[in-house]
Amino acid sequence: MSEFINNDSIRREKLKELIKELHDGATVEDVKDRFQTEFGGVTTTEISQMEQELVAEGLPIEEVQKLCDVHASVFDGSINDIHGKTENAETKGHPIHIFSLENDKLEEVINDEITPFIETLKKGLDNTAVLMLRIGFERLLKIEIHYSRKENVFFPMLEKYDITAPPKVMWGIDNEVRAEIKEVINLLSQNSFDIEKLVELAESTVLKTSEMIFKENNILIPLMNTTFTIVEWYQIAKAQKEFGLCLIEAQDDWDIKMDDFKVDGVDTVKEVFQEGSVKFDAGSLLPNEINAILNTLPLDMTFVDKDDKVKYFTQGKERIFDRPITIIGRDVNMCHPPQSVHIVEQIVEDLRTGKKDNEDFWIKMGPMFVYIRYFAVRGKDGEFLGTLEVTQNIKPILELEGEKRLMS
Repeated sequence: MSEFINNDSIRREKLKELIKELHDGATVEDVKDRFQTEFGGVTTTEISQMEQELVAEGLPIEEVQKLCDVHASVFDGSINDIHGKTENAETKGHPIHIFSLENDKLEEVINDEITPFIETLKKGLDNTAVLMLRIGFERLLKIEIHYSRKENVFFPMLEKYDITAPPKVMWGIDNEVRAEIKEVINLLSQNSFDIEKLVELAESTVLKTSEMIFKENNILIPLMNTTFTIVEWYQIAKAQKEFGLCLIEAQDDWDIKMDDFKVDGVDTVKEVFQEGSVKFDAGSLLPNEINAILNTLPLDMTFVDKDDKVKYFTQGKERIFDRPITIIGRDVNMCHPPQSVHIVEQIVEDLRTGKKDNEDFWIKMGPMFVYIRYFAVRGKDGEFLGTLEVTQNIKPILELEGEKRLMS
């Protein structure tokens, strides 16, 4: 067994040597020849481990990211576990099925709606080709949905297994693809542009996008198939719905049976929460964490229950209105002067009956510009639970100008 382990280690070292040679200026063809000579193929696991080790050795993510496009062409057709893509790709509604369909559609857009018009523009300016190319790239920009789901649903699951380098590398390239697609669209939107520059950028963007599709199909998907449990896929299937679909029609839900979760008759779907924590729709928190989070918010919140009793208010550092602890349990109508109580009653009634979901006010108070908002709080079945008042000094927000992208 140790012999096989050592062989795997040697293979990874040789793979890393090839990547480093590329970094030092070797041509792709030189590396391809050596790769084909020394390896009959490479597994997605080896690629993942190689990237992890390169990062651990101090090679910046940006460098691995630059090399990723090159080694994708080196590995093209030489990845042993490409078959892993089919494991869940044919299961309708499965996250991999949806992800694969989107990649098929993205390739279709590139091949049918973009590449032909790039070829036309190589021969000279053609207004119809410009228009069609812009439409094609605007369709390709839908890839943001595809990438966002990958980065925010798939990657967190991989990170739980300490698989961090491949996600970081892919995410960096995703951002390059996003930026280049937008740059192409911007060029195509101008009255005049350099055709050679446009064609060069469009071809570069298409190549980078196509290579990422290859990496997703032949590296990411097999890696996830060999890593994630059915319980994790179930969690992913639930989480991905909020991101929508990229270029494909609505799909049937994954027809998963609860028996699929049972191992030796034991249900494996168990959500683990720290003892004493409060479970939410997304995650759980300890009571002291909840209290600290709410008091950290840069605004005041007061909750009045369905019986019009003050039940809770935050106690942040910068209070706008006084809220002594003695008002807990008090009727909200008694918390306001007689002159304005009828307004409060009307607000609560409109929220209670569903006539309104919120009511907003804004007033000047000395140096502050105060934004006061009232929201109807309803349960999942629509029942009225109470009224939430949110108060914030928005003067600092209104005074913001330009952008701030770096830390002070």
